[in-house]
Amino acid sequence: MQIKEIKNDLSEALDLVWRVFLEYEAPFYTDEGIDTFHKFIMDKEKMSTLTFYGMYDNEKIIGVIATRNNGNHITLFFVDGKYHKKGIGKKLFEKVLKNATSKVITVNSSVYAVEVYHKLGFIDADTEKVDNGIRFTPMKLILR
Repeated sequence: MQIKEIKNDLSEALDLVWRVFLEYEAPFYTDEGIDTFHKFIMDKEKMSTLTFYGMYDNEKIIGVIATRNNGNHITLFFVDGKYHKKGIGKKLFEKVLKNATSKVITVNSSVYAVEVYHKLGFIDADTEKVDNGIRFTPMKLILR
């Protein structure tokens, strides 16, 4: 398995994001939230501002993490369900840590991922919010 930065064609990565979102996160969202998320990942201009890393098993993408703010805010973090609890997410997250330019990394965690982020050392920065149907908990990790 190998992590690579994805610079050009994001279609495979975004297909994985959408598939995993529908399976694990969409059940917690209203139709408005699902639509908002879909529009976000289909916005080529917004996606072009993010830094994407993919975990590949041979040539198949099995996980994606994307950041903004010079690597200091996690925007997308999805691992194919067949690879959950196998350390894929942790390895992707470690790649982000290596490239962070601040002592604080933030994320707006989905309902499904709050416990994952807690295991990675994040703490809640606020209570759960809803914006355009997207439910999230603002979280942060203070690096030492």
